[in-house]
Amino acid sequence: MSTAPNPFLPGACPHGDSTPPCTITWSADTVSGTKKHVNDDSWLAFASDINGATLLEKNGSHSLATQDLIFAVSDGMGGGNAGDVASHLLLEQLSALIPRTFKTAAAGLHPDYTHHLGQAVQAVHLAINAKAHGDTTRKGMAATLALAWFTPENLYLCNVGDSRIYLHRQSENNTPDTVQLTHDHTFVWKKMQRGELSERQFRSHPRRSALYEVIGGGHRNVNPYIAAVPYHPGDRFLICSDGLIDGLWEKHIHSAFRISKKHHLHQPTRTSPHHARHRQRRLRRHHPHHPRNQQHTNNTTITHHPKPPFTLTTQHGSQITDHS
Repeated sequence: MSTAPNPFLPGACPHGDSTPPCTITWSADTVSGTKKHVNDDSWLAFASDINGATLLEKNGSHSLATQDLIFAVSDGMGGGNAGDVASHLLLEQLSALIPRTFKTAAAGLHPDYTHHLGQAVQAVHLAINAKAHGDTTRKGMAATLALAWFTPENLYLCNVGDSRIYLHRQSENNTPDTVQLTHDHTFVWKKMQRGELSERQFRSHPRRSALYEVIGGGHRNVNPYIAAVPYHPGDRFLICSDGLIDGLWEKHIHSAFRISKKHHLHQPTRTSPHHARHRQRRLRRHHPHHPRNQQHTNNTTITHHPKPPFTLTTQHGSQITDHS
């Protein structure tokens, strides 16, 4: 007598769909900023199932047939090494909390991924505040987050602060399009989305980096942006902290996605450090009061896309590339 597989465990075909699960391929990198020796950015890639989390190497390929895949980047903030501690603590805690979802699935219930993500982020928020409490060297310790959780059914994403997730997809008329899936938690970004500011005005605005949501920072609560996004074979995702955005405008990110498709499987496309530095210098010369003029920040990035491998590197950044 055969037993039907639990439809809510990793690798199960959603809603009776017989389509085999996707395979994700990724590549990760991180580089410190030019003015600060400590890299406050962190990236994390792990496979998750009922047995817990399995950390993944910086380059690899993994099917969703047996495990969900989670990719995240975090940009830490605070004096001394507080930012570094915050970003690492955040990702370490998430890798322990997210696998608990599978206990719900093992019971035959459909996990509420978005609710679980919200609970996990709130728990990490409290943990970072507790770590900073009573330690003057870590006062104000906080971090941003951009997280992509791939299940056989959906991509569940979460972000806090100004770390971002982009989707690059071929539209129905075969025209490629790149969209930002996450929401920057700044009032200046909201004004740009409403059409009140151009991208150039947004980039030169003195309050561009003033975040009203962070994980930690001594705030009582955190309100992450969480969404479920259906994905398709051929979709590509870029996950990055703000250091990458400093060097590349929206049109340059879109162009990098398009160029990467033309390269051979074993010839990954790169936006060179020199290219990113050149664009940053032009931006800063044009806007002497730009908030990033005082210090070059670190950066973290993740990208999801079909082969060939695609990496997008800047002078300072972390990044991950994954593809179905």
